[in-house]
Amino acid sequence: MAKPLKLAVAGAGGRMGRMLMRAVLAHPECQLVAAIDQPGSDVQGADAGMLAGVASVGLAVDSNPAKAIDLADGLLDFTVPEGSVALAKETAKRGAVHIVGTTGFSSEQERRFEKVATGARIVKEGNFSLGINLLCALTTAVAERLGPDYDIEVIETHHRHKIDAPSGTALMLGEAAASGRGIDFSKYSVRERSGFTGPRTEGAIGFSSIRAGEVIGEHRVMFGGATELLELKHVVSDRSLYADGALRAALWARDQAPGLYTMSDVLGL
Repeated sequence: MAKPLKLAVAGAGGRMGRMLMRAVLAHPECQLVAAIDQPGSDVQGADAGMLAGVASVGLAVDSNPAKAIDLADGLLDFTVPEGSVALAKETAKRGAVHIVGTTGFSSEQERRFEKVATGARIVKEGNFSLGINLLCALTTAVAERLGPDYDIEVIETHHRHKIDAPSGTALMLGEAAASGRGIDFSKYSVRERSGFTGPRTEGAIGFSSIRAGEVIGEHRVMFGGATELLELKHVVSDRSLYADGALRAALWARDQAPGLYTMSDVLGL
């Protein structure tokens, strides 16, 4: 039997960080060896197990990513774009596994991330759900078969605390649709509509973002034709599915060569 995969969690004080720590502590093939958060955060020095909502594990939250990654085989990183870029420098130096669920990267941050991340075994994805990744595959297939006569809208709903829009998952779905049509996503993506917009641009892939209450996540891809409407939908009922997918990705990545991967690689899609 393989040794447990030693993991560090970034953003330990956040909602997702606590969920990730809980998942690692419960997984028989994984071991939590470090937890980090921003210097000065109110969770510094707190017991990671207590933050995760389980028993004390005698592991205090720290603010030193280099120290944490030295202890670990891999890092679970659902933080912010600038933070993920900085963390990628550290994982690349050590050839570590780096699971990145951070969303909201600008084009410049994406380029910086890819530049500094060489050497790490990275799985970077906007959503680690099995269902969402299957939905992306279906979106590509439907977009290819229906063709440009059908309008495409991606509609996403999230909790009021989410800081980026459209969501990373919505963008994944838009890119999947563009791939099915064989078009450049950046040229056909429409993310804002306000005022006198005129008629819909032919071939546009539109986005609508809703932020309300405590909705974990809902995504719909709508294909609108002249005589029919087809809709694909995914609803999250428990945030733990993201953590489960992240651990699946980490266990897969430890046996891979350095490189940048997605959940489609992990799932063989």
